[in-house]
Amino acid sequence: MATVELRFSALPEHVRTARLVAAAVARRAGVDEAVLDEVRLAVGEACTRAVGLHQHVGITAPVKVSLVEEEKQFSIEVGDEAPHATPGAGAPGAADDAEAEEDEMGLAVISGLVDDVEVTAGEGGGLIRMTWPTAPAVLPPV
Repeated sequence: MATVELRFSALPEHVRTARLVAAAVARRAGVDEAVLDEVRLAVGEACTRAVGLHQHVGITAPVKVSLVEEEKQFSIEVGDEAPHATPGAGAPGAADDAEAEEDEMGLAVISGLVDDVEVTAGEGGGLIRMTWPTAPAVLPPV
């Protein structure tokens, strides 16, 4: 299992770099070329969401991205350290209605782009895990 980890300051200008790195590592891992645009868009959306959450709450910790190549799948995890409200309770610094709606829209976009997506969130932060199948490596003839 090969893993690439990326950490970047919660600034919008770093999202593009995360998208490019994700697409390059996904290509190397064997993700179908036809899906690479979806990988790029999903990672961009997840990173933009994490940056927005960090900036809204004033967190200076970096956004974390892990790119994991496994035997038959490729996963990308985007983590933030912003407190997320648990159902029925408001967390300190929780987003207002407009930001909560924007957050939900971002998650809907990601879900539309990625068939296998898991979202976890709590007071210590959140994690979006997106997974794509990979094709076995084909070696050129000798």
